[in-house]
Amino acid sequence: MDAKMFCFQCQETAKGTGCTVQGVCGKKSDLSAMMDMLLFAVRGIAVLTTGLRKAGKETGREVDHLIADALFSTITNANFDKASIRVRVDRAFALRDKLKQQAAEAGLPPYNAEEVVWTPVADEYEEKGFSEGILRETNADVRSLKELVIYGLKGMAAYAEHAMRLGYEDDEIYAFMERALSDITIGELNAEQLTALVLETGSVGVKTMALLDQANTSTYGNPEMTEVNIGVGTRPGILISGHDLHDMEALLKQTEGTGVDVYTHSEMLPAHYYPAFKKYKHFVGNYGNAWWKQREEFETFKGPILFTTNCIVPPLPKNTYISRMFTTNSSGYPGCKHIPTGPDGEKDFSEIIEIAKQCEPPVQIESGTIIGGFAHRQVLQLADRIVEAIKSGALRKFVVMSGCDGRFPNRTYYTDYAKGLPKDTVILTSGCAKYRYNKLNLGDINGIPRVLDAGQCNDSYTWAVVALKLKEVFELNDINELPIVFNIAWYEQKAVIVLLALLSLGVKNIHIGPTLPAFLSPGVTQVLVNTFGLAGITTIEEDLKLCI
Repeated sequence: MDAKMFCFQCQETAKGTGCTVQGVCGKKSDLSAMMDMLLFAVRGIAVLTTGLRKAGKETGREVDHLIADALFSTITNANFDKASIRVRVDRAFALRDKLKQQAAEAGLPPYNAEEVVWTPVADEYEEKGFSEGILRETNADVRSLKELVIYGLKGMAAYAEHAMRLGYEDDEIYAFMERALSDITIGELNAEQLTALVLETGSVGVKTMALLDQANTSTYGNPEMTEVNIGVGTRPGILISGHDLHDMEALLKQTEGTGVDVYTHSEMLPAHYYPAFKKYKHFVGNYGNAWWKQREEFETFKGPILFTTNCIVPPLPKNTYISRMFTTNSSGYPGCKHIPTGPDGEKDFSEIIEIAKQCEPPVQIESGTIIGGFAHRQVLQLADRIVEAIKSGALRKFVVMSGCDGRFPNRTYYTDYAKGLPKDTVILTSGCAKYRYNKLNLGDINGIPRVLDAGQCNDSYTWAVVALKLKEVFELNDINELPIVFNIAWYEQKAVIVLLALLSLGVKNIHIGPTLPAFLSPGVTQVLVNTFGLAGITTIEEDLKLCI
């Protein structure tokens, strides 16, 4: 049965081709099959909801939220808890069958897709999951395009879910996600039509990132230039990881006055940039680095760790922290307590807080501060200074280095690349890729820091806003005429939707690394190279020539 597993959705996939026994991420083959079963059920739901929408019938938010959660929970490193995925599968099939009845009552013709007609048999979930996984599509180019859409949808779902938790939703986004899944299932689209769907996914991705940006800034204020402490205090602490700012707020409120401090980890670092969180005196700083170093850094933190989204690394057998590790939302891990969302939409973190009170303070692993908070409003407030620096020649090029960090040794490329950049260049970053260079002393250009961190991976939207504004200021006809180089690191599916968003905006000559995605077939890769100038990275010396 193990040999039937196949997964190639992340950058670290085995041998650069696909994981077939166990995921490099730590995902077991039976979990992989259950996730494929969940996606199978969701595709059936999408076929039915798309048909009902076309018939003018309401399907309800339960459907939209289930699909978003299913896509998000199958993202790399989000959920390793097979039992919780199985619960989702059961729920999805129950909802699918309810929609089948609704479709019949609406007079819709029956659908023959296996995803719609298969009768759920719990004992057959895994075997069925293996047969309905990625390799169900035998044509390599068609499979590549379909998976490119699905991975874009996974990233889109993550951003839509964060916005939803703050009360911001857009029916057009949900409808597109469902239509795209339906088209992949029963659309019989040719390569040209699938390519168009890939770009449409990117376009809706821009809209989704804009919605999340609106949700975050309307709720917590616009990020502002901030120095973040990377040392520790003397009191016990809770470490919060992931991306969900709604959980960040709830934890800060519930820990106030308890004698427990709160620290961010990895992608939660940008929470420090939002004005609404600065009033909490026990919000001490950021602990550690990117997600992949957590096995060592969670040992020294000493207190509880809360995962609000993905980026879990399975703990080593002799770890000391799994008993104080908690998950919530779409994340999950066997043996960890999962914090549910209550009927009122809120969560109770009291158990985490009580454990924290009994823990030792974190062990200091570094000291000093790092600077960030350069989302689009803050950058545009520096616009006059930036334009002046460009016109004077002091600032010659921007280098967008947004994206993900990862474990592989070749990721040192990004640190060395940042160090080697000419001193008249400025790095524009977002996502955990920044941990490769955000603690370097690269100086500034006329008071403009040479590393401008916009925030989380979804905040890559900032650089689209800034680029379009600069295009307007300099009265250019094409965004590609700007003095911007794109050298993006990727790891998982939220990076995929960022890439598709950039392509949909017409951005060309993007370099991605440390390797090209395994899910891009040679034929699809050639189309992206010919149409958009997409390329991988080479040597630091060669790639730095683009900045000269």
